[in-house]
Amino acid sequence: MSEHRIVVGVEGSGYAHAALIWAIEEASVRNSIVEVVTVYAPTYAPASPDFGYVPLDSYDLLTEVENMQNDVIEKALTASHNPNVTIQRTLVKGRAADMLLKAAKGADLLVVGNRGRGGFSGLRLGSVSQSISHHCPCPLVIVRTGLEEE
Repeated sequence: MSEHRIVVGVEGSGYAHAALIWAIEEASVRNSIVEVVTVYAPTYAPASPDFGYVPLDSYDLLTEVENMQNDVIEKALTASHNPNVTIQRTLVKGRAADMLLKAAKGADLLVVGNRGRGGFSGLRLGSVSQSISHHCPCPLVIVRTGLEEE
């Protein structure tokens, strides 16, 4: 028998936090594991013709992303009152929509918040949510929240 898996995209926003709480609660009903996927992309800027591009992010971006992911997971586990749900952590470098779709292959569900950290205030659906809705390899849940626009 294969393991049931719910994939959740988490990037640190309140929207992703709400999506993770929903996924943890659903996983407890479905007896599934929750794979928390955090996608990051380093920022580069042109330095000079001789040096090409240099990173603008902190020296240890991966550690910062990992710490953020762990913090969101701990808060969501506490809020959901389901501490026994198995959480699998995945950090991957790339484009968010592409990496979430890749992670969702073979999953029972892909869960995301309706918006993320970037974009334009006032949108009801963020660009990643909209993009994955067209190509998702499994059922997709987009968790809408009552959060104020950031």
